[in-house]
Amino acid sequence: MKNDVSNSADARFGDNSKLVYVKPIALDELPDEVREKVNGQGPLFAVHNDAGQQLALVAGRRLAFELARENDLQPVTVH
Repeated sequence: MKNDVSNSADARFGDNSKLVYVKPIALDELPDEVREKVNGQGPLFAVHNDAGQQLALVAGRRLAFELARENDLQPVTVH
């Protein structure tokens, strides 16, 4: 996963920008097939690049930040 996220982020950001945005996602915002897979798990958070493209969807804010940092990205919260 590390290489997939960091490589896709590098391709979208260029080598200079490592900023990603973490935001909470409501279950009703998800497609039906994704909603069925998460099946009542805790709060979900998405990690997005500066163009708004979702790079990851994870269970929990802390995990979203850890994932970003593991991939040499700088996470910030979006409300």
